[in-house]
Parts: sequence; C-alpha cells; structure tokens
Amino acid sequence: MSKQAGFTLIELVVVIVILGLLAAAALPRFINVTTDARIASLNGIAGGLRTAASLARAEYIVTGNNAATTITMDNQSVAVLDEASNAGLGGRPTAVALGISVAMPNPDGYGVTYAGGVATYQPTSGGSATCQVQYTAAATVDPVAVTPGGC
Repeated sequence: MSKQAGFTLIELVVVIVILGLLAAAALPRFINVTTDARIASLNGIAGGLRTAASLARAEYIVTGNNAATTITMDNQSVAVLDEASNAGLGGRPTAVALGISVAMPNPDGYGVTYAGGVATYQPTSGGSATCQVQYTAAATVDPVAVTPGGC
C-alpha cells in the first residue's frame, strides 16, 4: 500500500480559487477606508471648532463686557465678535489667526486659510479642494460647515 504524502493539485487549485473569491468580495469594502477616515477627521475638526467657539462665548459672557473684542483663553488673547455689532453672536472667535486659531490651535495634518471672514481647514495629505471644514464666526446658526466632497 502507498501512503499519500500531501495535497493533490486539484485540492490546491480549489483552495486558491476559494481564497481568490473571498478576497474579491472583501476588497471593495476596504478600498474606501481612506475616504472614510478623512471624512471622520473632518468631523473631528468640526467638533473641535464648535467646542472652541462655545468655550469662547462662555468666557465672553462670564466677563460681562458686551463691547469687548478680545477675551483671554489659556493665558492668550482671542479676538472675538462684539455683541453690539453682532447681535446674538458676541463672543464667537473671529475667523482669523488671532481668533479661532488661538481658541483651537491648528490641528496637525491640516492647512488653514483665512479669507472673507471664513477660516478654511483642509487636509494636507490628500483630498480635493472641496474636502474641507469652514468656520464662519458671523454665521447666524452653526458657525461650522463640513464639506466632505472629494475626500
């Protein structure tokens, strides 16, 4: 009697085909991971901006000076909107480097530009020009807008 000492060629081919089918089914689920991670990061930046704006507004209210254009956060001066000129928005950090970027320091991996009363945060490692978070101090509702297009 002879003893079998391994797998037959047909058994090996069947295993390889099954592994190939499993890989083909799983691959599309993992291709989009980078986009999802970039969008999650944008949402994290948006949450940080909202929190910084809320903390600055709370500090502004605590000081009790409705005409103030600066507040102190973490021993640093933060430029804010005054209540007299911006009814209901007083205390929000301005969308300039001495405003929101002091209240929430610029995050690693993001470039920040300031133009026309808007601070725009974009990832430096990929994504298109529409993959961004914008902070607008003078927005009447939510000062933060997330645009995940092209991430």
